Amino acid sequence: MAYDVIGDIHGQADKLEALLQHMGYRLGDGVWRHPSRTAVFVGDFIDRGPQQLRTVRIARGMVESGAALAVMGNHELNAIAWHTPDPLHPGEYLRRHYSVRWGHKNRVQHQRFLDEVAGDPALHAELIAWFRTLPLWLELPGIRVVHACWHQGLMDWLKATGYVDENRLLPAAIPEATREPDDDAVTDTPEPSLFRAAEILTKGLEIPLPDGLSYQDKDGIARHRVRIRWWDKDATSCRRAALVQDALRSQLPDTPLPDYARIDNQDPRPVFFGHYWMTGQPHVLAPNAACVDYSAANGGPLVAYRWDGEAQLTDAHFCRAP
Repeated sequence: MAYDVIGDIHGQADKLEALLQHMGYRLGDGVWRHPSRTAVFVGDFIDRGPQQLRTVRIARGMVESGAALAVMGNHELNAIAWHTPDPLHPGEYLRRHYSVRWGHKNRVQHQRFLDEVAGDPALHAELIAWFRTLPLWLELPGIRVVHACWHQGLMDWLKATGYVDENRLLPAAIPEATREPDDDAVTDTPEPSLFRAAEILTKGLEIPLPDGLSYQDKDGIARHRVRIRWWDKDATSCRRAALVQDALRSQLPDTPLPDYARIDNQDPRPVFFGHYWMTGQPHVLAPNAACVDYSAANGGPLVAYRWDGEAQLTDAHFCRAP
């Protein structure tokens, strides 16, 4: 099987169609297809970009016709939580529309999608229902795909506890998996939980920054926690593992990663993911790890990796529309 793993689209339907056409997919009966390959989307179809519904329509049509597969991104999970009432707090939603802690941050991040479904609650509900069908991860012949972090321990726990069916979160698991905590530190533990599993698989592993250190993320939000390079077997210290610019990295302690931030990454099968807003020339991150998110929503290209069965990944297999 030959797969084209496509990065975070974020409402950039023009870029998606240009990339599909460049890779030899053709539009027929309303669906983009390739005669011998299957597209695999790493999630984050929505938010940020100018063509929300068109993007979802393209991807959904491909998935439902068998021309593509897809996993859930954190923005689809957030959309589900935004739309779902919180059974423990009447009048509230699992993802707060406004909070004392974050203000209107959640709405700002989700506004582009909300604008396009405004006035059509039936369509909004239909799209949320489709997002719920997306698995958190895929194990395909020869490769693995997840939105942000392949954490085998949490995946095995989810399957053993019955919270997923074919790697899809069951409806009863949605509230506990998405209800916003008061403190991000709830993930700073090796103990599995529904929230920790959903958070790490769709948003990645994080560690707290030392007191007094922070940085601004792509939305201008001050962050006191930092994502880590979970795919890098040599990233065993906080300084080496942190996904930050060098100026901040130099201020981080060269201390070992905490136990909860260490995961077993011994599986040799190539793993593909998005989420991390890479920049520059697309390149593999390890012989068996590749990120396909190169900031399409922020002026970067929409990128795919064209996998043809190789055990060791190569930069030459990245593809972007000219």
